[in-house]
Amino acid sequence: MSKKAKKRITLAAICAVLCALSAWGFAMKNVYYNVKAEGFDQNVRIVFISDLHNCFYGNTDNSKLIKAVKEAEPDMVVFGGDVIDMWGGTEHALDLMSALSKEYPCFYSPGNHEEMRSDIDEFYDEARKICPLLMGKDYADITVKEQDIRLFGAINGTVCYSYSTQIEECFDNMDDKHYNILVAHQPEDIDYYLGKYCDNAKDFDLILSGHAHGGQWRIPKILDQGLYAPEQGIFPKYTTGMYQYCDTTHIISRGLARPMRMIFIPRIFNRPELSVIDINN
Repeated sequence: MSKKAKKRITLAAICAVLCALSAWGFAMKNVYYNVKAEGFDQNVRIVFISDLHNCFYGNTDNSKLIKAVKEAEPDMVVFGGDVIDMWGGTEHALDLMSALSKEYPCFYSPGNHEEMRSDIDEFYDEARKICPLLMGKDYADITVKEQDIRLFGAINGTVCYSYSTQIEECFDNMDDKHYNILVAHQPEDIDYYLGKYCDNAKDFDLILSGHAHGGQWRIPKILDQGLYAPEQGIFPKYTTGMYQYCDTTHIISRGLARPMRMIFIPRIFNRPELSVIDINN
């Protein structure tokens, strides 16, 4: 075999491996978390959908994603930040939220990409028609299997865009009689969510984040938090997994983003994540 032929075969093999990794990296995976909480006599299951970026799974009606949620049999569905992108359409995200809200109690807390859009007020108006929008002082209460739960939302821990410090508004409305869940998009602000910079701080029972997309390129056991994440830069610390801070559990989803604009930066060893969270005693 000639050297030229060997080079062509090697190049073809490398391209095949890269294509396979890219395709595998686009395949959604259910990731399960078990959170211990006193007083939960029955298991409460949350499906957490983060960083959708208006993409879809299955047909454009998100049939594959809806099927995965139904098979998980959740008690509620929580949409984390960046359900849409900073540009492009919003229809896939709104259709998904609408479809699931007919089956389950749904809640939505936005992220940084929503806030970068010029039509964000119109999108929020549409989202509020579907389910409660959690942001700062706007929280929601729900009772599931005799357990009172209060949900809050914040994009990050600092002064956020045109809003006041959302996390301080969340602390103001916390109630010890409820199991308090904070949906806080940007995980790198964990010190703020734990109240280290707020005089009115209390402990959330559960914090749900996304934003970091799992660090994009991961090597399990070696580069487990990924290569890069927004705001954290190279070799980020918070991109995926479950963390425990005294009585507070922090879960970071790798998210579901796979928009075409990222096709040349594929997810490697970092499949899109549908988070399934069980809370029990």
